[in-house]
Amino acid sequence: QVYLVESGGGLVQAGGSLRLSCAASGSIFRINDMGWYRQAPGKQRELVARITSGGTTNYADSVKGRFTISKDNAKNTVYLQMNSLKPEDTGVYYCNVEQRKNYGSGTNNYWGQGTQVTVSS
Repeated sequence: QVYLVESGGGLVQAGGSLRLSCAASGSIFRINDMGWYRQAPGKQRELVARITSGGTTNYADSVKGRFTISKDNAKNTVYLQMNSLKPEDTGVYYCNVEQRKNYGSGTNNYWGQGTQVTVSS
């Protein structure tokens, strides 16, 4: 099992910044990608940013140029730097880890408990 703990959420005014952290523990091996998802009130969870084991990054169009995902392999931690925050960024942010199965193809996915980000107008 992989265990994820997010931190860094809070309340910020539009235009402000926050940095989210996600620390992984447990069976930290066979990891493909790590990423951040968010769920706004009344909406489905959506991808915000992902980073592969090789360091390749992908972002939702809505956050490109404002958010940056990074990781520290030695600390088993992934970060999300969020700048120029907008009210539409409000939601619960979840850390996700994709782990390769030890047989055939396919993956296991693990999720953190979520951290609330609220951006006021």
